Amino acid sequence: MAWIATKYLLTAAVVVLVSELAKRSDRLGGLIAALPMVTVLTLIWLYLENQPQGKIANHAWYTFWYVVPTLPMFLAFPTLLPRLGFWLTLVACVMLTIVCFAGFAILVRRFGIELL
Repeated sequence: MAWIATKYLLTAAVVVLVSELAKRSDRLGGLIAALPMVTVLTLIWLYLENQPQGKIANHAWYTFWYVVPTLPMFLAFPTLLPRLGFWLTLVACVMLTIVCFAGFAILVRRFGIELL
């Protein structure tokens, strides 16, 4: 139980750190948020929990493919925010990401990559 609590505390601390840095500096907050910290922490947790190398490698592989269709959201968000406000922009960007992901999954399936 202590191990799970430690994982939660460290992972939450990363999110809090990023949000606090973003308050002070847009650029630094963006840079730190763009780093794959959650993925790195997940890889560490999987390794420390003695998961097979194949499972750890698959996690990194699929993370790459799942990140690609999220990228348009980061371009749409600053464009939509002044027009729609925060909450509608957030909903629109989530919907955009879902559409991009579905289209991307169909596209990469032609190359033998199964995301769904």
